[in-house]
Amino acid sequence: MKFLLTICTEQLSSLFAGAAVLIEENSHILSCLICYFFFSAMTALTASICWNILAHKTDEVSEVGVKIYQKPESNDIYELRRKKNPPLCKENENPDAAWYVPMKTCLHTIPSSIEQHGAEWPEEWPKRLETYPDWLNDKEKLIADTNHWKAITDKSYLTGMGIDWSNIRNVMDMKAIYGGFAAALTQQKVWVMNVVPVHAPDTLPVIYDRGLVGVYHDWCESFGTYPRSYDLLHADHLFSRLKNRCKQPVSIVVEMDRLLRPGGWAILRDKVEILDPLEGILRSMHWEIRMTYAQNKEGILCAQKTSWRP
Repeated sequence: MKFLLTICTEQLSSLFAGAAVLIEENSHILSCLICYFFFSAMTALTASICWNILAHKTDEVSEVGVKIYQKPESNDIYELRRKKNPPLCKENENPDAAWYVPMKTCLHTIPSSIEQHGAEWPEEWPKRLETYPDWLNDKEKLIADTNHWKAITDKSYLTGMGIDWSNIRNVMDMKAIYGGFAAALTQQKVWVMNVVPVHAPDTLPVIYDRGLVGVYHDWCESFGTYPRSYDLLHADHLFSRLKNRCKQPVSIVVEMDRLLRPGGWAILRDKVEILDPLEGILRSMHWEIRMTYAQNKEGILCAQKTSWRP
């Protein structure tokens, strides 16, 4: 039995070695076959969802191909499909739902009325930043929000807090509403991540229509990014909104500490009763409190992270 097992083992080893040599010698052919089947599958898929090929080019040296697709502009073409696969989503399914929502293999209908966001192309940058979409019902709130943050940024943030903005590149607005804070920083050489908390009204479509970048997030959980990714964090009345949702504010402050690089800044605006314990937490983590101000039970706290570690 041992002799037979030895022979079988040797034969299998020889077989695998031969297969490895065959694969190595024909790796180029195998790569081409994989690419062929991949592009064939992609072509069938994009055809089934009615995407139009605008351009197709293959590099002669690397043989890498590139296709540019365009999504249809109306729903009429979906009805002309011989096979309704993937099907259209049901009318009661919200196309904007994107937080902890399972992905489905159905197509949402294309917005067709002016009251729906995405029905029209926005203005070009930077005009789109100050051009408010027709589907927005409360344009006055957006205009007021823009003017509010422009005034605060120009009169306070840029000049009155001791922040060297030449060292600021990556900024996060932890409770962005319409992206007013990010819009106020367009003259600075910064990039702003606008975070729309999942417990707040869904204003992310407005942020994207203005040409800004944003995501949804639940601040009772950690934020999906590398440590020390940001130079400045801005939180306007975030903690007062989360006091009944998250167990302890210290967990959010610790997450802020993870997100900020050493020497990074945090600007917190909230009720005084919220800011007082936050200041104590920041001091316990050896942050430097650079400025505090309070009026009519509302306050602002500006702090800078240090290089301290326990």
